[in-house]
Amino acid sequence: MVETKTKSEKLKLLFKIVLPILITQVAMYLVTFFDIYMTARYGTEDLAGVSIGSSFWVPVYIGLAGILMSITPIVAQLMGAKKKEEVKDAVQHGIYVAILLAVAVFLFFLFGIDPLLGLMDLEPAVEAVAAEYIFAMSLGLIPLFAYNALRSYIDALGATRVSMFISLMSAPINVFFNYLLIFGSFGFPELGGPGAGYASAITYWLVLAIAVWIIHKRKPFAEFAIFRAWTKLSLARISEISRIGVPIGISIFAETSIFSAVTLMMSTYGTITIAAHQIAINFTSLLYMLPLSISMGATILVGFEVGARRFLDARQYSWLSVASAVAFSFASAGILFFMRGHIAALYSSDPAVIQLAIQFLVFAALFQVSDAIQAPVQGALRGYKDVNITFVMAVVSYWVIGLPVGYMLAAYTGFEAFGYWIGLIAGLSAGAFTLSIRLLIKQKKIAAQPS
Repeated sequence: MVETKTKSEKLKLLFKIVLPILITQVAMYLVTFFDIYMTARYGTEDLAGVSIGSSFWVPVYIGLAGILMSITPIVAQLMGAKKKEEVKDAVQHGIYVAILLAVAVFLFFLFGIDPLLGLMDLEPAVEAVAAEYIFAMSLGLIPLFAYNALRSYIDALGATRVSMFISLMSAPINVFFNYLLIFGSFGFPELGGPGAGYASAITYWLVLAIAVWIIHKRKPFAEFAIFRAWTKLSLARISEISRIGVPIGISIFAETSIFSAVTLMMSTYGTITIAAHQIAINFTSLLYMLPLSISMGATILVGFEVGARRFLDARQYSWLSVASAVAFSFASAGILFFMRGHIAALYSSDPAVIQLAIQFLVFAALFQVSDAIQAPVQGALRGYKDVNITFVMAVVSYWVIGLPVGYMLAAYTGFEAFGYWIGLIAGLSAGAFTLSIRLLIKQKKIAAQPS
């Protein structure tokens, strides 16, 4: 990365960083997207089972993987401060943490998922699909977490095109194994929904192998010798990763888990409602990859400038990121609103599912601007390593405001299932407002510091 002087140079560098991240995020998300899409083409019960399974899997994985995102600001600030000799130690400890987290999550799902599913009023076929899907996905936890640690390192060096190249390979690999294992093609067993989980696990192992080879052999990564002379566990380094990463993980968990909580609470409305809701969430999540990618780019660039003590530049990158995401959010809202019928028909041929999904997509269009504000603001705050107050704000916005509002509207008004979507809009709007205030306060505090 290089120092920039003007706002136009900053905007150009921002998109140079963000575009490969966006392609990477879309490619990685397409693994889940095609799990849902191809399972939907297989059958409604399997789609409902995978939807329930994803509602447990996604927030736990994303929340804990969020801890590993701390490697990005740590390495970015080390590079900005010209402390390259400390990068290897930070990344190796990130890998240690990744393995520990993966083992913990695997044990949680292995022994805890059946009792949790048993508490829900699910059809037996749906419950069986959900349980096996989660187990299958869990077989890919170690490579998935380890790759997240390595990808954070790659992105922190500004080499986001490398992450893009690796992740672009994941979607076709996943589609291929989905085709084999969901539908039983070419003599493989026909597993339905659970086949999507096994396909994803295989994909994660292959993606990790590709990433390890590139980091070990190719420039500029090889000079850091990440996989040589492993350091002993340092409580100080793990503490740093945890101190920054745990609040990031909780913030991400608070945001993603509210969507999963809504899906689980909608299980009382039946299989068709679950399927329609999942269609809307699945496509909306695909569009969310753009503000999320801008958020990750903001973390890298703000972290680099803060490490170099160029605080004015860090502030400019922060708000350029927000403005860019908001501008694109209007296009996302237009796609969701004006193409909602075509989107729903992509997933299902069931008229009841399509009609309900169309209505959910209208509500999805309404929270695009809020999503576009809160994501890059959080990314900028992570670049400042300001994460503790952020996670408190996220928890309050989504769980103290969003979910209760949704429940009250669903349970005590005629909105029913749509009430939960209104709650999502309220929670995301509250998050966008409070996090923006926090970023302004943070920047004001450091404005007087010498550059």
